[in-house]
Amino acid sequence: MPVKQRRERANELLARVGLGDRVDHKPTELSGGQMQRVAIARSLAMDPDIVLADEPTGNLDTSSGSDIMSIFTDLWKQGHTLVVITHDPGLARRASRVVEVRDGRITADHAGGA
Repeated sequence: MPVKQRRERANELLARVGLGDRVDHKPTELSGGQMQRVAIARSLAMDPDIVLADEPTGNLDTSSGSDIMSIFTDLWKQGHTLVVITHDPGLARRASRVVEVRDGRITADHAGGA
């Protein structure tokens, strides 16, 4: 992909995750929630059918975590498949399907609250 197209795609993805106004900022100038959004934008660069997220809200405050989950909900509504690993029951309830694993074994598989 030519440089101009890559830059346009990056700008589009940053805008999609609410960081269009932070394009010229360095990572050290971003909050934890903003860095997490950049990671999501980066994961979407090749337009994957499936997004894997391991504890995507683990180090974030409640507000930033909620913002990340809103982004994931939007992606899901647009047809992306998301696999989210979490220890947070509240976060799990937002999923359309919840598979619980304990000691490497599936202990439950049920519909979530989404």
